[in-house]
Amino acid sequence: MAKVTPVKPLLILLYGYPGAGKTCFARQLTEHLNAAHIQGDRIRAELFEKPQYNREENHVVNSLMNYMTGEFLSTGVSVIYDTNAMRTAQRRALRNMAAKMHAETLLLWLQIDEESAFARVSKRDRRRSDDRFSQPLDRTSFEQLNSGMQNPLASEQYIVISGKHVFNTQRSAVLRRLRELGLVVTTDANSQVVKPGLVNIVPNPMAGRVDMSRRNIVIR
Repeated sequence: MAKVTPVKPLLILLYGYPGAGKTCFARQLTEHLNAAHIQGDRIRAELFEKPQYNREENHVVNSLMNYMTGEFLSTGVSVIYDTNAMRTAQRRALRNMAAKMHAETLLLWLQIDEESAFARVSKRDRRRSDDRFSQPLDRTSFEQLNSGMQNPLASEQYIVISGKHVFNTQRSAVLRRLRELGLVVTTDANSQVVKPGLVNIVPNPMAGRVDMSRRNIVIR
């Protein structure tokens, strides 16, 4: 099956309520797009045996995500940045980093109503692959996260897709937009493409409670 290969490194950011389907979409998109899937929840689970989701822990996870993103983009590998790009300043910083690597940035806004999103996150099941590294949320935590979200500005390049649509419909909308922007071509899946592999992460032990025996993360 042919994969889509960006003509230049591409940084894909995700935005949407918890439960909008960002990780599920990102995982499936990497099966059709030559890109590294850098998943924040997985990195957190690999580094911290019992995640606390505090400021220090968030700093470690975000720093590692940014480091790996920069490394991949600098070698010509596109990246799907799988955490909620909630804040305008956060997205600006990521776009600036991508620009320094001569990479394009595209923000994907997965839209879904709040009640449907909460129904999903309140029933997360670690036995499902897409829920394996995610925490279920109660109503208070869910609303607290949502209150900190800043919708994309008109000046930001983004596309809106439904968090309720099946993946094939979502994929078609994204690839159509990428083609309109002249950012992708179709190539053979077995072509010589740099593939993300094993990333050795050495965390800062002063930044949080880190299980030092669990340092290697495979980014697929």
